[in-house]
Amino acid sequence: MTLRSQLLKGILEGCILSIISRQPTYGYELSVKLQEFGLNDVSEGSIYPILLRLQKENLIQGEMKKSDTGPKRKYYALTNEGHEALKQFIYHWRTIKAPVDTIIGEGGNIR
Repeated sequence: MTLRSQLLKGILEGCILSIISRQPTYGYELSVKLQEFGLNDVSEGSIYPILLRLQKENLIQGEMKKSDTGPKRKYYALTNEGHEALKQFIYHWRTIKAPVDTIIGEGGNIR
């Protein structure tokens, strides 16, 4: 596993919660949106296990809806617990991001 993959694995759940918080979203659409944000190496195969886990943890709920262009799709929305989990993720992300940015900025010169 590459360093990028390891870093991404740790934050992907929060990114997915954040995207779903904006509007109900189905699995393939999540993949497309992550790519639009520059996370091109996230496959659908890695998204669906996360969605299942988030659903088991009652952070999201799925609902089958009609699609204009094909079969029904399962759209995911955040539960109240999901909104709280997203708040916690953002808080913890910010408490890690700021010091790391400082460390990299001050001592991250590549030789």
